Amino acid sequence: MNNFYKDAKEFAITNIKPYAKETDNNGEFPKVIFEKIKNAGYFSLLVPKEFGGKGLTLVEHESVCRAFSEYSSSVGLCYMMHNVGLVTILDHGSDKLKKEICEAVVDNKKMLALAYSESGTGTNFMNTTEITVDYQKDFATFNGKKSMVTSGNYADYYVTLVPYKTAGETEQWLFPLGSNGLIFAENTWNGLGMRSNVSCEMLMNNLKLDYHYRIGAEGKGNEQAQSPVPFFINGLAAVYSGLSQAILDEAVNHTTNRKYPDGKSLSDIETVQLHLAEIFKNTKASILLSKNAAESFVNGEVDAFLNIVSARAFSCDKVIENARLGMRLGGGKAYNCHGNMERFLRDSLAGQVMAPGLDFLNILTGQLVTNK
Repeated sequence: MNNFYKDAKEFAITNIKPYAKETDNNGEFPKVIFEKIKNAGYFSLLVPKEFGGKGLTLVEHESVCRAFSEYSSSVGLCYMMHNVGLVTILDHGSDKLKKEICEAVVDNKKMLALAYSESGTGTNFMNTTEITVDYQKDFATFNGKKSMVTSGNYADYYVTLVPYKTAGETEQWLFPLGSNGLIFAENTWNGLGMRSNVSCEMLMNNLKLDYHYRIGAEGKGNEQAQSPVPFFINGLAAVYSGLSQAILDEAVNHTTNRKYPDGKSLSDIETVQLHLAEIFKNTKASILLSKNAAESFVNGEVDAFLNIVSARAFSCDKVIENARLGMRLGGGKAYNCHGNMERFLRDSLAGQVMAPGLDFLNILTGQLVTNK
């Protein structure tokens, strides 16, 4: 375990764990948690040192996302999205925009998020059919909506994919919170799991933005959207690996402390031990795959992307199995929402519907393995 994982875990125990269940129950964005994350400097993790940040890599990104997710996968997800949005600006923003956003993150502790998905196109982000853009001399005007925008109405900037003038081409723009015509419909969010990430609809009603907020070259959104993919996919692998660790900890705690009248614990039963062993193996394999994927990317290994994709697919698949077994071990208490296992079960199911979908990831893994 590197120091960033250890430090982030200690931070999460004190600053995330006490609030996680309540914010999930209320379906509220965990503002108090993110104030603590901001003040601790975690938003500057990937900001280059020349702009006052820590200048770190996918390895540290994976570690922090995983540690946060052990106590709230919603928090891990929203934090991950901030880093992905930031990487997009760092990779493609103009020098002026890059400097502005880095200073906003470091000095004013501003938060970023992504606004890619649309209800009509599912996980195919490049089909931007629900937005129109009127390109004028000094500004562009946006109308339409995005669906399931993580940290909706709470992040300060939203990296948004929109259609360009030529059919099939897109652009990325940065939408500042508070812009005239930018509206978040928070009442559209009622998630089954990861409830406190508040993935609501983002509406644009004659939203006018100066070209300063266009990210990179005209019509290059499709290409630009590829560079932060490792941080997005590996970040999700870390989120679900962290959630698996949470399920394992909850299962061990419950089965060792649940006592029978003769003094024996639930964990003395062989069937229970079999289930605990399965959860343990799934969890440790998920963590190792997620860590290895990040390290292979930073080291420039040829199979780095394959490692990242397979880590995401494996962690998403196994966390659901872990939650199912965890509920079985928790029995009536888990079903009656004592402890956290019921929340972990709901959170685990989100991985199936988050882009890129599990089936797509498994197909892509097979293609990468055979170099198709």
